[in-house]
Amino acid sequence: MTEAQRHNAILTLLQQQQHMTVSGLMEAFSISPATARRDINKLNEIGKLRKVRNGAEALPVKEKSVWSPLNSQLSSNHDEKIRIAQAAAALIQPGESAVINCGSTAFLLGKALCGQDVQVITNYFPLANYLIEEGHDGVVIIGGQYNRSQSITLAPQDEISSLYAGHWMFTSGKGITADGLYKMDMLTAMAEQKMLDHVGKLVVLTDSSKVGQRAGMLFCPATRVDILITGNDADPTVLQALQSKGVQIILV
Repeated sequence: MTEAQRHNAILTLLQQQQHMTVSGLMEAFSISPATARRDINKLNEIGKLRKVRNGAEALPVKEKSVWSPLNSQLSSNHDEKIRIAQAAAALIQPGESAVINCGSTAFLLGKALCGQDVQVITNYFPLANYLIEEGHDGVVIIGGQYNRSQSITLAPQDEISSLYAGHWMFTSGKGITADGLYKMDMLTAMAEQKMLDHVGKLVVLTDSSKVGQRAGMLFCPATRVDILITGNDADPTVLQALQSKGVQIILV
């Protein structure tokens, strides 16, 4: 066993036991006291463990911070997404209805609309729950089976959810080009596609880093998009190509 292999094995064992003594390392790896102490010192210096009296202890495992509605500030390009959501909210007139799909920008849009005279139609459970708890009057929850990975409800193709109509539909994706809007999750995309024929205008909300990116499946062609709201740093060449296909561009 090389030194690097032994170091990896020590760290694996330490994560299981949380603490090991020098004598414990000597017995586990058939090494001398000097080698055990040298291994501890090296791994301590590079931040892989914490050296303690006569041994070592494992470092606490840091949980990866991920976006959720409760810590929306952790989403990438958060400030830009706030501006996008505010611009989207300004499009909607009192008494109108809006289909809002899943994602961090969608949630920010829902927060901006909360309390206004706007009917929100959504299958995004965190948004529906937030609006209900905040006392928003007009909330329509599209039914179906709850999909935990996306926090949405998904209905069969012939479900009545496809009959809900809205003046606006707000969605996002992993990328948008002159060809159209791309999405990664096929089930989510299929659920949203059922709504396209039942809404007035389709508005794409995406931060500037996604303009020009192709990722996943083509959700809809650019000619189906009415408005794109994105950041000022978006690729101007792509924006010009989208405008030539009739897409209104709103930069924030």
